[in-house]
Amino acid sequence: MIEKNSVEVAKIATKMAISTREEEHKLVDELRKEDIFAVAVDIGGNLNTSIPKIIERALVASKRTGIIKDCHLHDGAVVGATREALMQVSSKANGLSVGGKIGIARYGEHLSVTIFLSIGLLHLNEVVIGIGHRSIPEM
Repeated sequence: MIEKNSVEVAKIATKMAISTREEEHKLVDELRKEDIFAVAVDIGGNLNTSIPKIIERALVASKRTGIIKDCHLHDGAVVGATREALMQVSSKANGLSVGGKIGIARYGEHLSVTIFLSIGLLHLNEVVIGIGHRSIPEM
């Protein structure tokens, strides 16, 4: 098995964020065989008012699927990586209605969060992506 670095884990989180629900389930099963933990969560609404809910959904999904333990250090890593990804997309989506997914992946000490959004703007849709990474101790 090839060692996964932070770039590879970010690619996996991105695949999770852009996948369909069917692809997502297959990907999770394949990744488990390589000791990679991953999850995706749907998000949507006005970006400004949804930020606390987006962070909460990322944190709950990470704990529920075993990506992180229920401890302060791991909580902070998920919240920090999610906030980083949000900051990258917020300049394009500030005050607008968005819909998309959060993809989260972890291998060893590498944790990546990708936010993939479609921004509703009349009949046009803008697309934006943001990625955050944190390093945490292996479980």
